[in-house]
Amino acid sequence: MIHRILSVVFIAFLLPILALAQEISAQHFSNHQVEGSITLYDYKSNQWLYSDSLDSKLETIPASTFKIINLLIALETGVIKDQFEVIKWGGTTDTSVYGYRPNIYRDMNVKEAFELSAGWVFIELSKRIGRGNYQDYLKRCEYGNAEVSEEPDFWNFGPLLISPREQIEFLVKVHKGQLPFSQRNIDILKSVMTKTITEDYILRGKTGWGWYHGIDSGWWVGYIEKADNIHFFATRLQKSREDKTKNFQSARITITDEVLKELGIL
Repeated sequence: MIHRILSVVFIAFLLPILALAQEISAQHFSNHQVEGSITLYDYKSNQWLYSDSLDSKLETIPASTFKIINLLIALETGVIKDQFEVIKWGGTTDTSVYGYRPNIYRDMNVKEAFELSAGWVFIELSKRIGRGNYQDYLKRCEYGNAEVSEEPDFWNFGPLLISPREQIEFLVKVHKGQLPFSQRNIDILKSVMTKTITEDYILRGKTGWGWYHGIDSGWWVGYIEKADNIHFFATRLQKSREDKTKNFQSARITITDEVLKELGIL
């Protein structure tokens, strides 16, 4: 009898702990023949869900997801006045490193550059912001490992690294206004990040794809805002540079949608 009572007490104690870190089936990734993980955070219930809890804590390059905090820093430092400021095309880019994308080789405003993930625009902003400002803001925001190099695109090829869980923790701080950015600039970021608006929810997010030490990292991070809750997500795929998996780019979003629909979030 005592043993049974103790068992019931132990289970009652354990259930809230287990509820804080439930699992998502990794089958979603194998179904698409890719490797990676998805991490979710339920803001209202303070609940984390993982397809791979260890991978969620592994830091890799943020790639273009860094444009989220990059935009905030550019606004806060006064490098740009708003998302509509036009950046002049410099005329050249290293296509062997950044690929050949003629549709972005032109003058464009920062909002469009964010949406098209036009890296050259944010590299230009990086030169204006300066290494010192980056070091200051990244440390104050506790963004990943907060490491900055002399190169203006340190988020694409290192040394700056961040984990899926850290991506979400940063976005939660943005939502709660716990970072050194004005509400005006946070509102600008939210408008630029907006992907979908329906009667039931608003989806905001940013993709990213880069490589570090021979490994490609493909990201899709963001959150779904509903009237009564917010669900944050960070999906990251990884593969070797030699692997030419065709659906690597699309699978980031496809898998995320599958999981969110399976959980009734979308």
